[in-house]
Amino acid sequence: MIEVIANDRMGRKVRVKCLPTDTVGDLKKLIAAQTGTTAQKIQLKKWQVHPARWRLTRRRYTSFKDHVSLRDYEINDGMVRRLETPLELY
Repeated sequence: MIEVIANDRMGRKVRVKCLPTDTVGDLKKLIAAQTGTTAQKIQLKKWQVHPARWRLTRRRYTSFKDHVSLRDYEINDGMVRRLETPLELY
């Protein structure tokens, strides 16, 4: 079992225990059970730095797809993920 921490803009931290073989959709359902929102409204994102041309770096958020497992995204124990809902919760 691994523990994933999801932050939102309101300062809430949700700690969820799940398996590495669970999908991102399963993780959203677990987070939704603790936060009281629906799983369809939750978006999980991670910060990435992408190299661009001419030695500049581009920074952006990458959204997780629901059907991919946590192991495939290399989400490990204690990792912090950004949690977004349409209500601008972060």
